[in-house]
This record gives sequence, structure tokens and C-alpha cells, in this order.
Amino acid sequence: MEGSRVETVQWAIVESPRVHRPTGHSDWLLIHGARQNNLKNVSLRIPHDRVTVVTGVSGSGKSSLAFDTLFAEGQWRFIESLSSYARMFLERIDRPDVDLIEHIRPAIALEQKNPVRTARSTVGTATELADYLRVVFAKIGRVHCPRCGGEARVDLPERVAEELARAHPGARALVMFPLPVPPGEPAAALFGRLVARGFARVKVGEAVLALTPLPDVGLAGVGDLLVVLDRVALRPDGSRRLGESIEQAFREGGGRAVVEVLAPERELGGPGEPAGVARVYRYGDRFGCAACGSPLERPQPLLFSFNHPVGACPECKGFGNLLRYDEARVVPDPSRSLAEGAVEPWRHPSGASYQKTLLRAAKRRKVDVTRPYGELPEPARRWVYEGADDFGGIRGFFEEVEGYRYKLHVRVFLSRYRSQVPCPACQGSRLKPEALAVTIGGRHIADVARLSVDELARWLADLDLTAWEGEVAHEPLVRLQAKLSFLRRVGLGYLTVDRQTRSLSGGEAQRIALATQLGSPLVGTLYVLDEPTIGLHARDVTRLAELCRELAEAGNTVVVVEHDRSFIEGADYLVELGPGSGERGGEVIFAGPREEFLRDLSSLTARYLAGRETIPLPLGRRDGSGHWLGLVGARAHNLKRVTVRIPLHTLTCVTGVSGSGKSTLVHDTLHRGVARAFKTEFDQPGAYDALTGLEHLAGVRLIDQEPIGRTPRSNPVTYIKAFDEIRKLFAGLPRAKLLGLGPGHFSFNVPGGRCETCQGDGFEKLEMYFVEDVYVTCRECEGRRYRSDVRAVTYQGKDVSQVLQLTVDEAVSFFAATPGLVRRLQVLQDVGLGYLRLGQPATTLSGGEAQRLKIAAELGIRLGRDHLYILDEPTTGLHLDDIRRLLGVLQRLVDAGNTVLVVEHHLDVIKCADWVIDLGPEGGEAGGELVAEGPPETVAQVAASYTGKYLRDVLVPRGVDGDPGRPPRGRSETGPARPSRPRRARA
Repeated sequence: MEGSRVETVQWAIVESPRVHRPTGHSDWLLIHGARQNNLKNVSLRIPHDRVTVVTGVSGSGKSSLAFDTLFAEGQWRFIESLSSYARMFLERIDRPDVDLIEHIRPAIALEQKNPVRTARSTVGTATELADYLRVVFAKIGRVHCPRCGGEARVDLPERVAEELARAHPGARALVMFPLPVPPGEPAAALFGRLVARGFARVKVGEAVLALTPLPDVGLAGVGDLLVVLDRVALRPDGSRRLGESIEQAFREGGGRAVVEVLAPERELGGPGEPAGVARVYRYGDRFGCAACGSPLERPQPLLFSFNHPVGACPECKGFGNLLRYDEARVVPDPSRSLAEGAVEPWRHPSGASYQKTLLRAAKRRKVDVTRPYGELPEPARRWVYEGADDFGGIRGFFEEVEGYRYKLHVRVFLSRYRSQVPCPACQGSRLKPEALAVTIGGRHIADVARLSVDELARWLADLDLTAWEGEVAHEPLVRLQAKLSFLRRVGLGYLTVDRQTRSLSGGEAQRIALATQLGSPLVGTLYVLDEPTIGLHARDVTRLAELCRELAEAGNTVVVVEHDRSFIEGADYLVELGPGSGERGGEVIFAGPREEFLRDLSSLTARYLAGRETIPLPLGRRDGSGHWLGLVGARAHNLKRVTVRIPLHTLTCVTGVSGSGKSTLVHDTLHRGVARAFKTEFDQPGAYDALTGLEHLAGVRLIDQEPIGRTPRSNPVTYIKAFDEIRKLFAGLPRAKLLGLGPGHFSFNVPGGRCETCQGDGFEKLEMYFVEDVYVTCRECEGRRYRSDVRAVTYQGKDVSQVLQLTVDEAVSFFAATPGLVRRLQVLQDVGLGYLRLGQPATTLSGGEAQRLKIAAELGIRLGRDHLYILDEPTTGLHLDDIRRLLGVLQRLVDAGNTVLVVEHHLDVIKCADWVIDLGPEGGEAGGELVAEGPPETVAQVAASYTGKYLRDVLVPRGVDGDPGRPPRGRSETGPARPSRPRRARA
């Protein structure tokens, strides 16, 4: 039966008119009968050693094919190679629903998620840059004394003899060793012991004394006595005797030796006569400071690791910062008075007694409790924070609460009022002083880690190393340069080596993983990439496509889920799934070479690439309300005192190459500044001079790509508050009333009606330790989340667990009789999420899906006016046809009287904007400047703008009365001339 089934599948492949037929089966990855998620018995072939792009509308099954089928099967086969004991724990993992996959290679998935949450991971540790830097510093770093700053060294007798003979040819020298003077011992006894051992002279102070007869010299207050071991002439042919004398001095002096080179015009005189000394040299055969003699340890790679106790700063344990109670968080609104509750933790009922104590104590000290906190004199504010005898103050309050830290809710409470401050011991460098005392080219390793990837590459190229240093560090330096080259080629040259990995976007984290793979010699591997162009400017996409081609040419199979136009055009093989999303997708629309794909009229993607389908330009640009939001002198991170103006009631795009400062400008500075002004958030914004036009705004909302939840318990239907109505609907059914079930029993978040084995998740978590944790279907409820009696209640033939399996598109029809619920669900359709299942776990949503879900939640409430909406790359994960729909949603927000500010690289969104702010010209320190601003037509004419260069290709030249390159009517290059709302083509 198995053989006949496979034969039938292969016959179907050969007969398919749009599937390219291979020349040999072993050159292709063969998929037979894939039914994972919404895939409909898909069978196709993917060429090995080529770049294959899987495209299609959102929800068409691309990830189901690439990740849930191909990668999952490759992961399963890896697990099969493990021991039987290990497989005993792993056999519960669900295999992909597919008949057969032939010729599959070991798989590596590079997803656009950033799973790192720890502050210990940096760009350097994630890319192995830190590992190679540690080796280089351990091998050729110049060690300095942490106490006096002197350079450390170890002296070899032969090398010392050669250096002295070369520096002072023909001179005479004394070879001596220091001898500690025992306290209380008579000088005569000490001199007698030296004479008995054969020594003839000693040096006390500046005088060289003969020991026969015994000199009458007191040694009170003398620490070390210098014993003369030999008198030699410094000649090249006499360096052997000098070396032997220095070696003996090391033995006698506990590893220390002193050489005095005598002035040529003076010789040793009689007893007590000072000798003419030209120079004094001190040597040691132990590694230590040449200046102060402090013993030092030879550097080892672990000394430069802030993740290991050997190198981590003992004060901050390698984090670089400490958590301290922050007055700005304790008193977030200084415009409030003490009587109005300026001290935030004392506004709550649990802090009411402390608030009363404060007011009584303030009355006794005659502190004005009606005056804004920020206007109180410094002594009064210090008293509120530090307290006094009759009042514990804010510090005393926290010290008291600290005694209950064993309670979870107390720890959460305290964390709200703490901020990170640089560690005073290491100044944020994370390392102990011994590590920072090792330098190369005048920089210690923390200084080097603060460089960007581009700057580090230039610094290494300019290093002036000796022949010995170059030979010793050759291998790690070569590997370091190779790693840097790969990072620069994937467009990450602007990242600093010490940047925390958890602060990276999903696209940046994926490209770091891609650069790491490029540096490995793997061949015969299946790479599955999820939209690697996310966050990349159009300029950098071509570079990334070339890198993927290099992976393939090295003998690997590269499968990329991608929507980018230029990436698709550069692929070897195309697979398009569709025709729709969700249950209307899951079919192969096309599979074949790029040349055939571009000629296929049945492919929606091909029609867009060929220009048969387009996202139309607006017929005109909005002028806005006539008011502007201005940010003056922004200078956080790499911004160079940037001043921008945003016309209100418009769609504005902030563009620029990766690392040019877009996120710093929009998220870290503008959003935090506006949110702080409206008292909705109190994070410290980036430095700027002024923020104008706030009086024309009613509020600000940031819609980012952060997950809506980190467990399978979170899902779309709960996030948009639609599940409340579904639970009420089920609770009102006759069967539910008969069983005594209320709305709470239909919730999987609380005990009552949920399955307690999985606690309503439908999944159980398996901790894998060596590989990523996996979720497996609950054995008790079989993934249905609820008890059997709750599932007995049905609406139109479906119980609540089956309702959660409906897609949004299906649910709109299913609940047609419930208008309020349908209105909430239709918003999900408007943002292109109709393919999502109502109960789809949040852990399976991409960053772009999470962001569009947040947009839907905003649209689901009653839209207000004069709000500033900030979005970060909302086109993530969207097909060109879905972008067309998304633009309609964004225009709807603007038409409601709001301002939409979008950080975006997609040219089809930029061309539809009313106003564009372009930063650059490059990334990192070479960026942070305002390159151009104005309507898209204006930006396209700026020669220094990379965005303008690519924008010219998608804009239709038009202007006032057909004059190309001029802004449309009602708009000038500096701002709107008058408020108007011209007609435009709806996206």
C-alpha cells in the first residue's frame, strides 16, 4: 500500500503543468502529501544547492510548508540520531502531517524572532566576536599594573644581557640582588653571613661598601640591602657571563635583580666612596609590574569574560549596572504636590498610612505640601527622600518593604521603582580592573567592545603589530576579520559589539544568525529563513540576496519565506502558495524557475512583479491640519542634533538605511518625550532641546512588534476582547444553564471549566535542556483546553473548543447573528489577519502579526481624534496585496483625524505617504543626520538620499501642471500651504 501511494503522488507531480521537472531525483528535495495546518495535500520538489523563495499572501501556508513541515522533519530526523534514552523523552513531539519527504538534509531554521531575554548576551557573544577578542587580548595584550599603571613584563637573563650590551657597549656594570634586612639583627652579623657565603660588596644607600673588613654601618630603617654579585664589562662577547650572573641574582634575590651601569669616567673607589652611576635597571623573572614590583597574573581568555567570575566585575557581577531606587520613578510627575500624592507608591491604599505620616511630618517641618514637588527647595526634597528622626522617608519605606522580598508580589512592586545605573566600580565596562589593565593599541577590551562592527574592522586593519605579535595572534585575527566581514555584508555594520542581544529586532537577530552560519564551513545543510529582509533598506537587500546565493553555491539548500520584490527576482526557484489565506489557501499556485514564474498570469505575486497589479499612488498628498509636531535638537546615540517636523493629520514615514537612527529618533526620543508629556509613560527620553506642538495632540500610542503574550494562553480572540462575548453567548445557552455553567466556566484562564492537566493551554511544555523547549498536545484534553462537560455545550453544532479553532474569516460567517462580535472580528479582516485561528497561541505569531493585532485592537475601540499613532515596520510579513489592504487601514486612522507615524523601508508604503523624513546617510556614526524631508516627490530628488534613489523608480513623475519633481498642489517643500483633503486612490 505504501509503495502504491507514493507512486500516485509522484504521478501527480509529473502531470502538474506548472511544476518544473528535475533531471535527477537526488538533486531535489521531494515532498509528498503535506497536510500540516492548512496545506492541502501539497506535493512539490525543491532543488538542492539553490535559493528557493516561498511566497504568497499572508496565511497561505508558507510557514506551514517551510518551518512546520520541512524544518520540523529535519529536526525529527536529528532527534532520531540521538540515544534511545534521549528519544524516550522526545517521541511525544508531534511529527509534521506529511506522507513522505525524500532527500531532506539536516535542517537549520533562522527565524525572525529574538528569543534572548538575558542582559548577559551581547552582539559580541552571539557572533563569537567576543571569544576571538578575548583570545587576541590574552595572547598579545600589553599588561599594565592596576595600581600604578606601569607596564608588566617578565625578564629572561639572556634577553636582559643582550639589551644591556647593546644599549651600553663598553660600560662597566654591577649585578646585584636585593636582600631584606631582618629587623633587629645587628649589621655585623648580617655582613658576616654574607662574607661566609663569598660575597665581597654591598650597596647601602648610594655607597658601595667592601665587606672586608666588616664596615661599621648601621642598617636601622633600611628595608632592602643590595648585595653585589658581579662586576662585568658590557661587551657582546661577554653577554654569557652577564646572563649567568643575572640568573644567579634572580635565584638569590627571590626573582629580583638590579643592574647599575656605571658612568664611564668613574670606577669603584675605596670603602664608602660613592660610585658614578649612569643608570639603574630593575628586573624580575616573575610576571609583575616593572615599576612597583607588584606581582601580576598572566592574562588568560577567561579574564576578559564578564560572564565568568574570573573576569566579571565583583561589584555588578558582570552586568555593568546596578539596580537602584530611582527618584524619577518614585515621583514620576513632579508637577504634583505632596498633598496630591506626588510619591507614587503612597497613592495606593497600601501606602495610605505612609502618606499621612508624610503630611504630619511636613507640617511639623513647615514644608509646603501644596507646592509642586519639582519646585520644592533641594533640602525639602532631600528630606522627603532620606527622611529624618521623626520620618523614615522614601528610603526608609523601601528598606522596610525589602524585608518582605520573599513574597513575589513584593518583588514585582519594588521592581517598578528601580532603574539601572552604571556600576561605579567598572563604569559599565562589566570587567574587573585586572582585565581593563590589558591593552592593545592603547585600548582595553571594553573600549574595543564599544566600537561598531565597521569601526572595529577599521581598528584591526590599522593596528601596528610587531612581527612576533602578528605571528602569535594570526589565526584569531583572521577569524575575527572574517566574522566582521560577514556581519557587514548582512547590513549590520552599525551594531556595536557590546550591544545587548535582547535589544535587537527580530530581523537583526536573524541576520546575526545568518552571518554566523556564513562563517561556518557547513555543507549539505537545509537552511530555512523567515523573511531575512525585515528591517533592511532597499540598498542592503541585494547584498543579503548575494549571501544567500553563496550559502547555496557552497552546497546547501536555501529555502526563504519572503515577500520582498528584489529578493524574489533574484531567486533561482519560486514556490507560490495560495490562492487565499487560511482555509482558502494551502495550495501550490506555482513551482518553477524564476523565468517561468514572471510569465505566469495565474500568480498574484507575478502579476505584481510584472506591473499588472499595483499599489496605486494617491491622487494627491494631504496638507494636514496646518499644525506641526516638532522635535528640536535630538542627539541620543548617533543622532547629531536632528530637528524634524511632522505635519499633523497626515501619514508620515521615517526612512533611512539600517542603523541611521530611525528607532532612536522615533521610539527612544519622540515617543518617550510625548508620552512623558501626557503622563502615560515615564521612561527617560533621549536627549533633545525642545518638543513643540503638543497642544494639538490628545495622546500618543505606540504599536510595536512586541509579542502580545509569551505563553500559548494568549491568543487573538482574547486580545481584542471578543472572547468575552463568546463566553456570554455560550453561558446563555439552555444546556449551559441546565449544567449550572456561567461565563467563567468557558474561560481557559481560570479554574472551573478548563482542563487542569494543561491548565487550559491545550499544550504541555517539555523542557529539552540541549535544544529549544517544545510544546506537545495535552494527553488529557487532546488539545481542547476544556473539561468534557463544558464541551458538551454546543452552539450551531460546535463547542467552545471547536469555536477557538475557527479562522477569523470562518467566525465572521459563523457568528453572523451576533453583530457586536462580528464588528470586532471584521477589524481583524481589515488588517489582513482573517486567516488566523481565534485560539491561535501567541507564541506562534510573528512580530508583524502581533503588531497588526494591536492595530486591530485600536480600530476595535471607538476612534478618537488628534492621537499620534507610532508604528514600527507594519508591513512585516505582508504580501504586496496585503500591504494594499493595510494602507487602507492606516488611511482610515488618518481620516479619523489622527496622525500616523511609520518607521518603514517598504517603498510601496513610502510612496503613499504624505510626508517623508529620511535619515542617514549611512548607519552608525556615519548616520544620525537629516538627509531629506518633504513629500515623496521632493525626497526622490535629493541626490544624497538612498531612499530617494530607490523611490524614483516607484514614483510616477508628476507635479503642478505636469512639472515633474515638484510637490503636488497644496504642498510646498517646507510644509503645508493650507489645510485641504484632496481625493486620492484608496489603497
